[in-house]
Amino acid sequence: MSKIIIAIDGYSSCGKSTTAKNVASKLGYAYIDTGAMYRAVTLFFIQNHVSVTNPKEVHTALGQLSIEFRKSEEGRNETFLNGLCVEDEIRKLYVADRVSEVSAIAEVRHAMVDQQRKMGKKRGLVMDGRDIGTVVFPDAELKVFMTAEPLIRAQRRQIELMEKGDMMDIEDILLNIQKRDHIDTTRAESPLRRAQDAILIDTSYMTLDEQVDQLCLLADVAISSKAR
Repeated sequence: MSKIIIAIDGYSSCGKSTTAKNVASKLGYAYIDTGAMYRAVTLFFIQNHVSVTNPKEVHTALGQLSIEFRKSEEGRNETFLNGLCVEDEIRKLYVADRVSEVSAIAEVRHAMVDQQRKMGKKRGLVMDGRDIGTVVFPDAELKVFMTAEPLIRAQRRQIELMEKGDMMDIEDILLNIQKRDHIDTTRAESPLRRAQDAILIDTSYMTLDEQVDQLCLLADVAISSKAR
């Protein structure tokens, strides 16, 4: 059977990563969480006091970090930074508050895009992020752009944080989301935008199962088209 690349772009807390993981599992594809890669870089910068305005420090830091994904015994996709599992740490709000700033740095994006393209050489891949369909894989057979109402996204993020024992006011989370949206859509390097051939999906009032089912249906169509 022909294998394709599925590129999922969109705003934070729209359900991109969870949907992408489930779709990859159903199709037997690899899943790459590009957001986790940028979060891991951000965590490294924070821990090592790297100045985002100092190109030399940024360049040196990028040469000192290694990011990889491993499956836990429970089947969970986990992010490792220099050999240490940072999956839970990179999801905390103090990292989320800085990730768009770090992601906007041209050298950071170039380094991550190079890694992402290497991962996709064999096809059979689901990748989500901000610029997958526009920059990383403009030739992807299926491109999807996900969005949702900001307040609903904030509520989802609050639930995620509460499940991990972090209590945050909804107003603070909403402000963080709005700040990230602004930085992501206005940055000079690979801004968040919908590719011309990307299918728009508003997840505001969709369940996770509905999101996964819709993506799988779209994938089946794309796979069939490629096989012809």
